[in-house]
Amino acid sequence: MNLFELAARHPMRVEGGVPDWMLGHFRRRTISFADGRSDERTQVHWLQSRTFTIDLRLPEGPPLPGRAWQDYDAAELRVLANHEGWVADSVWEGGMLSWRGGVSLQLHNRWPEPARLQRIGNCMIEFGTTGAYVEDWRLQAGRGPLIGLRLLEECDGETGQVLRRGGGLIVCGEQLGWVQGRALEPRSSSMPLRERVAQACGDAAALAALLDCETSLAGIDAQGNYRVQLSTVPARVGQVLSLEGFEPPVQGRVRQYLHHPQDGRARVRTFIVDTLESDWQADLATPSSDEAQQWFATEQETLARYLEVLS
Repeated sequence: MNLFELAARHPMRVEGGVPDWMLGHFRRRTISFADGRSDERTQVHWLQSRTFTIDLRLPEGPPLPGRAWQDYDAAELRVLANHEGWVADSVWEGGMLSWRGGVSLQLHNRWPEPARLQRIGNCMIEFGTTGAYVEDWRLQAGRGPLIGLRLLEECDGETGQVLRRGGGLIVCGEQLGWVQGRALEPRSSSMPLRERVAQACGDAAALAALLDCETSLAGIDAQGNYRVQLSTVPARVGQVLSLEGFEPPVQGRVRQYLHHPQDGRARVRTFIVDTLESDWQADLATPSSDEAQQWFATEQETLARYLEVLS
């Protein structure tokens, strides 16, 4: 069955997790730093399931052309090695959100501090606890399924060889986030990813081991398929993500059987279910007090004269 049949026939969700107002797909509108400067141009997307997060951060502009890793020049490899994409557990404690575990393209944690979060309307503000920055996130309107699956591994369907370890899939209405980790994590080193990639320029095997960790954002196309719009792997842009071949859950796990689009070999993915909800809606409004509502109604002649939904 396909993923949405799975959610409709076998609804389930884990207990606990983040507050409901944190669920869904958020786009970062801006980040402002303590030195007074702000960035509105980096493309940043946050997809939130009940207990885990997918995060994608890419430079402004069109993606690099999709080609073999060894065919990128040094400047292009620098761009690729600065991409950010990850999946991690979301830990909500005492009004603070932190992230643990998971897999990431980067080999060190670029965002180590926990966050204080507050949402009003479709605007969720994230304060870095050290005072280094504040981020303005906007909830994207959407209705449909809310699905979160943690990827344990992807194996060759014939030999059982583990091809990928770790990752996740989050569907928020018409948007889908996908993360797939490497087969093996690179050996430990104090060098950041960009420096190790620079040393591996032209070496196909070394570059694949370093860069072949995918985070992609897909949206529904005219045919109803989820097609990749942004990705840490340029060759993935424009491809359709297969959501067929799922089996019913067994003890909180599901398997997906599919064939690789290039070599045709069978693949088996094993997921842990975080949530399978077939009917969910992103609510752009948040509660406010009776006093606040009365104030707004009284002053709306000026308060509402230029109002619009900012995404």
